[in-house]
Amino acid sequence: MLKLVGQSITRVELKLQGLRRWMSSAVVMSFGDGSQGAVGLPTSTTGHGGDAYEPTRVPGLPSDVTSVAAGHYHSLALTSQAQLWAWGRNNEAQLGRGPLDPRDSWNEPKRVEGLDKVNVCAAFASGVVSAAIGDDGSLWVWGKSKRGQLGLGKGIIEAVVPSRVEALSGEKIAKVSFGWGHALALTEDGKLFGWGYSADARLGKVGESVEKSPLESNAGISENNGQLSSSAFEVAEKLVLEGIEKEKDMPIVWDPSLVEELHGVEVVDISCGLDHSLVLCRNGTLLSCGSNVYGQLGRVKQDLGMLPVDISSVPLSIASGLGHSLAICRVASSETVGDDTNIVSWGWNQSSQLGRTGPSNVPLVVEGLAEEIPVSVSGGRVHSIVLTSKGEVWVWGCGKNGRLGLGSSCDEAEPILLDSLEGCEVLQVVSGFDHNLVLIAE
Repeated sequence: MLKLVGQSITRVELKLQGLRRWMSSAVVMSFGDGSQGAVGLPTSTTGHGGDAYEPTRVPGLPSDVTSVAAGHYHSLALTSQAQLWAWGRNNEAQLGRGPLDPRDSWNEPKRVEGLDKVNVCAAFASGVVSAAIGDDGSLWVWGKSKRGQLGLGKGIIEAVVPSRVEALSGEKIAKVSFGWGHALALTEDGKLFGWGYSADARLGKVGESVEKSPLESNAGISENNGQLSSSAFEVAEKLVLEGIEKEKDMPIVWDPSLVEELHGVEVVDISCGLDHSLVLCRNGTLLSCGSNVYGQLGRVKQDLGMLPVDISSVPLSIASGLGHSLAICRVASSETVGDDTNIVSWGWNQSSQLGRTGPSNVPLVVEGLAEEIPVSVSGGRVHSIVLTSKGEVWVWGCGKNGRLGLGSSCDEAEPILLDSLEGCEVLQVVSGFDHNLVLIAE
């Protein structure tokens, strides 16, 4: 028994030593909508009512941050000492500070309470929930969700402090992804669990039955490749709000459950959009499920459940915005990652967040990045951001509130280099709904 404990401590120390070797010092920068405090900057610093139009250093964080995560309206930063920091919206206690924390302090990064005995190795977030994974594979969640997104058991809709998801205590969780009301968790051995709001089979065939969401509607979708006009967008938004109010007896999976369709299939990556899900399998098959109101499933077959995306290249990793989908792919004829690696996008394209022309419901290559080798991609509400092998950051889509970091509110229909970060050693970029975080070696 003592030997097992000793081995566990050794593994933890090796991980921390590896992180320290990787990076002795780093800074977190942010840009975009600061109305909820997600950019972590004092209003006096931005001069735009809290918005940051260019990448700006987030004050008050330790110098050993190793990774960042962005929720819809809040942000997380993990240090080499396994400490997790949070800032931004806290209406649902997603910062882990409790309900009495004053509103004017939400934009100040503070340590998440209640994780002192957890060696946190990864963090994830949604609009109303935050999560941390321990080095032992344990999953911890906090926040508030009436849709069962916490996964803590039937009827539990709030956790002010981090609470362990006991239903997954026998598993080693490697990654979690959250939509608006649903969640997926990937284990180290490739199993997939889902919980939360299950309408439209956004969790696959989990639960007793598959129901159609009252929010699912094609009203307001034009015939222009599934894109929304400005007026149609307002109509669709109104329908969503009305639908939320009308929802009664929501189909909810309260406890994490195995996704039945994937029995015997090894999963390697997951990503949840607002109301759809993407699942990448070891054999290269990319599956999608959930709502397809914006064409975000990327497939002709409209049946409910997890079905293959109509994509010709080989997906290597995936990401989701609110209603659009992104994948880093290798062309089918190539056997190595390199010059033949590109970004493919599909789904909602109201603000050019797909970064390319052509039918929005069909997965197509983002041509403006043809000369770049993408390392990671992230999608916001209506914008996208990519980190390349050169350490360059490229952005496109909606520029409102400075969410593209280009110093203006202009939209960009094609990828454009974020040149203010040239010369920096960029380690990671992620996007929330309307803000972005950049981790830079110092």
